[in-house]
Order: sequence, then structure tokens, then C-alpha cells
Amino acid sequence: MSQYVTRLRGRPHGPASGQPRLRRPGGPRRPRRVAMLSVHTSPLHQPGTGDAGGMNVYIVELAKKLAAINIEVEIFTRATTGTLPPAVELAPGVLVRHVDAGPYEGLAKEELPAQLCAFTHGVMQQWAGHRPGYYDLVHSHYWLSGHVGWLAAERWGVPLVHAMHTMAKVKNASLAEGDTPEPAARVIGETQIVRAADRLIANTEEEAAELVRHYDAAPEAVAVVHPGVNLDRFRPVVHGGAHGAGGADGSHSSHSFDSAASRAAARARLGLPADALIPLFAGRIQPLKAPDVLLRAVAVLLEEDPALRSRIVVPVVGGPSGSGLAKPEGLQKLAARLGIADVVRFRPPVGQDQLADWYRAASVLVMPSYSESFGLVAIEAQACGTPVVAAAVGGLPVAVRDGVSGFLVDGHDPADYARVLGRFVRDPALAARMGTAAARHARHFGWDTAAAATGEVYTAAMQERRRRLRSPRG
Repeated sequence: MSQYVTRLRGRPHGPASGQPRLRRPGGPRRPRRVAMLSVHTSPLHQPGTGDAGGMNVYIVELAKKLAAINIEVEIFTRATTGTLPPAVELAPGVLVRHVDAGPYEGLAKEELPAQLCAFTHGVMQQWAGHRPGYYDLVHSHYWLSGHVGWLAAERWGVPLVHAMHTMAKVKNASLAEGDTPEPAARVIGETQIVRAADRLIANTEEEAAELVRHYDAAPEAVAVVHPGVNLDRFRPVVHGGAHGAGGADGSHSSHSFDSAASRAAARARLGLPADALIPLFAGRIQPLKAPDVLLRAVAVLLEEDPALRSRIVVPVVGGPSGSGLAKPEGLQKLAARLGIADVVRFRPPVGQDQLADWYRAASVLVMPSYSESFGLVAIEAQACGTPVVAAAVGGLPVAVRDGVSGFLVDGHDPADYARVLGRFVRDPALAARMGTAAARHARHFGWDTAAAATGEVYTAAMQERRRRLRSPRG
């Protein structure tokens, strides 16, 4: 696949300190200010609630790092309460603008297409108050935002860069049993956005290949940029904020920490048993994420080894989302039917700092998803020194080094997940050994690198647009 996409991985060129590179006279110009669009979910919402998830984390962290290299970001999102101010400074150089489009509450994601006209109007009103050329580029996230971005970019005469995050055709090809397929309107909408975008950002080479195969994307218009992880928040921590995954200078040394000590300290903070097997699920509770597969696997483990019941705890951290909203108590009822309700602990979504502690406390994170464009949760857990057992789908084979930082499982048979989890039962030291390798692996996914690569995509899109405008046939 590498011959089809622009490869933008590895360390960015330029100063290692993360300072912006100086542009040579006459050289390509990076954008000064980007309009970033996130229609259906606000970057201010807590991940794990409603439709907020990995994309929220992606937008927040990317925007902050872009601002750090002197690319200002204004994020347009739909207002979900009347008490929100029109604009909120998320970080220096990052502004979140709230656009009135439809009722503040009670509007499902499936109903948002009818509000795109109102949202576009709000974006255009904001733009009208600025001088010409105020925004250099539009970066839209998810197909709903892509349609607004398409219109805005054409009206402003600037490039459109789009990130799918998930694709209808890919999701529909691997639906969980009983899940609702994505509608034809979304497929049509995504196809239109692919044709309109100057550049498409894919999380992995597999996603880039899917854009070319399923949506006829021009190969030269697709760039692969791996998402990152906040290595200051997600790291092994022993006690009192001390950690061994890096020094006070943030250097993140690759060998100087004890993942077992980090795990014990986190369990003490969360009130979890020190010697238990703790397979964790963290994320939105919906069929796509397949938390039921973990519960069924635990039932298999306990049937094979009843004595394990006294030393296993299964936290499920997250809230119902998407099609999971139709049966919000479905997972609790499944745990009861399987006879494992006594070992499962359901917890509501938590903030990022507390989520990091849940990762540290776990023996292993389990991600049996049917589809994942990348799987930021997997990288976050590994950065905390916790191995991952994940389905071999989407971007997870990139996020997880099979046999090193965790294990990849083909398919969604609970018995297969039980067999892999059984390895952690039989070898209690396996979690600590793999956890050390997992933290080392995760340090390749810093947001500094992702932001620098995204900046290069922006620059290339601007160059190409200027070249087309100069062309007699442009």
C-alpha cells in the first residue's frame, strides 16, 4: 500500500525542541489559521459520554500541538446547551466556537444531517466578520463536518483537508450481530467528500487503502498520519505523581520504570485488589465496541477455572452510545445471565486523568471491536504500561505489536479471547513484562510528530491549490 499514499511518519524534520521551522524565502508557506470542523461532537465533551470518543481526544490534542508550532486553530462545533459562551479558549492558539444548529438537547447523531444548513450558516456568519483570507485552510472531521467543510472551502477559496475517522462501507462490512447498518445517505455523502477534498488524512495505510478501494480516492491525495497519545498524562505512575517512564525533563526514558509498581499503586488508589486479574474494557458501550465479547470470555474462563472467581475483577468503564442507547442496561443484564455479575464492575465515563489510573490498574485492556480506524484507547493503555488484547481489525494491528505489547485476536469468538486471557492467569508476571514493552511501543506515537506531519499535509494542500490556480486550465 505504501506506493499509494503520502507517507508522513517518523520524526519530523527541524528542531527537536518542537519549535516551528523557519520557512526559506520563497519556500512553501504553512497555514497561519485553520478552521477545524467537528459538527456532531464537541472537543469540550468528556470522552466516553454520548458520541464523544477517540475523535474528541484526537481533535483536542492535535489542535494544541498545531498551535504550539504556530498554526492557530478555530474549532467549530454544535452548541448543545444555551449556557455555553459563543467562544471558549481551549488553549493558547486554540478557540472553540459554538454554532447554534437545531435544539440544544435530544438531537441524535442520525438527525444531524437536517441541521447542516443551519450549521453552515453559523460558520459563514463567523467568517463574514473577518477580513478576506482570515482562514487559510479547512480541516473537517467525520462525514457530517465534511459537507460543511466542502461548502466553506469553496466559498473561501481555500483547501479542504478531511479526516474520515470511520467509514460507512467499512463499518457495514463488519457489523456486530444486531447492530444497525450505516444509511445509504452517509455512503453517498462520504463519496462526495472524498471527491471534493484536496487531501484526505488516514490513520493507517490500511485505512488509506480502504479510501482508494471503497471510495475511489485519488491515491496521491491520501496521506497517512498516525494519531498520537498524550505522553504526559498517559504514563506509568508509581506514587505521588512520580513515574519512571521519563524524567522531570519529559525525556521519557525507555527502560527506567517498573510497570508492576505502577499497577499496584493505581490499584491502591482505586480500591482494587492488589493480586487480582483485572481485564478492563474502557470506551463507549455499543455493539461496535463489543464489550459483550469480554463478558462472554470471562464466563468461559470461570467455567474452566471456578477458583478464579475469587481473584478476578472486570471493570467496564464507559457509557451507552450509538445503537447501544436502545438497550442501555443490556450489558448489565448479560452479565447477570452469564452468572458473572459478581465480578463485573460497571463504572460511568471518567475524566482523562482518572481514566489513566484505570489503565494503570488493569492487568490488560481488552478491545474486541468490530471496527476501529485506529484505536487511541489501545495506545493510551500501553503508554500507561498496560498490555492490550485486541481484535485484529482496522488500525489495531498498528496500535498493538502482536506478541510484544499485547495480543491480536482474529475474529470475535469469546473462546479465543478466553484462551489469550488465560495466558495472563497462568503467568501472573506476563502483564508486567508486556507492560514494559507496551509503554516503550506507545512512545513512538507522540502528538508532536502527528502535528508536524499534519502541518506538512496542510502545506502540500495549499501548494497544490496555488499551482492549480496558476495553471491556464486550473
